[in-house]
Amino acid sequence: MTFAIDVHIHADADSRVISGRAEEFRDAAVKYFGAHLEEQSIDQTADMYRELDMMAVLFALDSSSGVGTPPITNDFVAEAVRNNPDAFIGFASVDPWRGVMAVDEVKRAVEELGLKGFKFHPATQAFYPNDKRFYPIYEAIARYDNIPMLFHTGTTGIGAGLPGGGGIKLDSSRPIPYMDDVAADFPDTPMILAHPSWPWENDALAMAVHKTNVYIDLSGWSPKYFPESVIRYANAMLQDKILFGSDYPLITPQRWLRDFEKAPFKDEVRPKILFENANRLLGLNLTRTEAPEKLKQ
Repeated sequence: MTFAIDVHIHADADSRVISGRAEEFRDAAVKYFGAHLEEQSIDQTADMYRELDMMAVLFALDSSSGVGTPPITNDFVAEAVRNNPDAFIGFASVDPWRGVMAVDEVKRAVEELGLKGFKFHPATQAFYPNDKRFYPIYEAIARYDNIPMLFHTGTTGIGAGLPGGGGIKLDSSRPIPYMDDVAADFPDTPMILAHPSWPWENDALAMAVHKTNVYIDLSGWSPKYFPESVIRYANAMLQDKILFGSDYPLITPQRWLRDFEKAPFKDEVRPKILFENANRLLGLNLTRTEAPEKLKQ
């Protein structure tokens, strides 16, 4: 049984996946978040989530064409899931600029590696999601039932505080029009807008209200800093479409959940955000327990 599903975690605490320019970006993000990052293997991360009675969606990410960082590969994520199927759900990544090779990788990631969704980061991958050059990738994903596409939205801690933001441009992470066009053109494919999308959080809320296939995860921010509009919509019209995500290792699930307890979410909405919405969206059919006592301390 599972207490919660964290739909947004990274492998960055594992030193094997961080090298070259990725170290500079990670260090900048750690400073931006005020995080205390401890090195931890991916199997140790799995053990942490088991201890918390939680599962987590683990991301691959290939931004090699965008910012020149070595990818966290689909094979790495698939192996982590194979070794820890009770802790991890794997999401793949493709470099949008690799054309036919990216389309082929979609098929391999789903059919051979068994990954359950796709992560896109428009800012670090340096692409506009609604550019029709990238539609063959979405078309390949849309051939499968219930394979979500998750898009980073809003500002990013990657490159924050570096001269010129490390060359990373934020405009492509606007939910409207760039993700909205994709959601409209692929209405049967679930789309998750990652983070509260600041400074465009109301764009994300509008998309989720307007389109049945659009969801929002709350990762990358402590709940005590959520804009009032995010909490208001989560308590009302969007209570079935908001998902818990931490952005581990930059924000730990323990910290996020402690702050969530103090935020003004309705009691009847909390289990939906923590578990029920993701369980349904990802087709997991898990059973939920109450919060472990260690998280209430």
